[in-house]
Amino acid sequence: MSKSNDHQPDHDPEHPYSGKDYDQTLHLLQIELVKLQREIIASNDQILVIFEGRDAAGKDGIIKTISQHLSPREFRIVALGKPSERDRAEWYFQRYVAELPAAQEMVLFNRSWYNRAGVERVMGFCSDKEYELFMNTVTDFEQLLVDSGIKIIKYYLDISKHEQKERLEARLTDPLKQWKISPIDEQATKQWKQYSNARNEMLIRSHTPNTPWVIVHTDDKHEARINILRDVLGRLNYKGKDKKLALPDPEVVFAFDTVCIENGRLAP
Repeated sequence: MSKSNDHQPDHDPEHPYSGKDYDQTLHLLQIELVKLQREIIASNDQILVIFEGRDAAGKDGIIKTISQHLSPREFRIVALGKPSERDRAEWYFQRYVAELPAAQEMVLFNRSWYNRAGVERVMGFCSDKEYELFMNTVTDFEQLLVDSGIKIIKYYLDISKHEQKERLEARLTDPLKQWKISPIDEQATKQWKQYSNARNEMLIRSHTPNTPWVIVHTDDKHEARINILRDVLGRLNYKGKDKKLALPDPEVVFAFDTVCIENGRLAP
């Protein structure tokens, strides 16, 4: 059985976050998220969380998990579609700037400006010149955002080739997942190596002390969701924090380093 199966027994020693264990832990973490949102509002904070990763790595699931009990007035999910001709004629970052968090707001990007370093790079949707301009300016752009008061957390969701193949095939047969199917899906596994090379270059060139990349292993969906929530809570300050809940498993969530790159897979 695939690790990604959402219907697991009440307790399974191989799945520490399964069944009732998962539900109970998730409930406690979502209470902490509500505490965090109260602090964001009270402190006029601006929080931006970026989720990148291969197709079917679990971005939609974790974003839904985070957003489930938060106030929609101070919380937004941004998932921009294909750029229009007008968008392509503008400064590349321009349409993303319009979606940045205001004071008292937390915004989650389901993919971001890093599309240029991933899908656009591999699929030939941008020129070499456009790609290099992006890679040469993205860290400066993010530093400007940090200097203006925006707190940025960048997650790269990593998935194995086998698990990705299973999830993409499941989309074809599950009527509730039909909206996730795209023409790009077919190329995800066919161009695995090209996506790996693009990912590695992106991580190496855009990982900085002020805007670091955090890697998440997502073959086990429940484990990944729980540990991302723990990591988010651990990185941000708020009153009444349960510090024991804000400790992610370092084998699941860990800081990127060049030594992480191993045979096309990211390892802690």
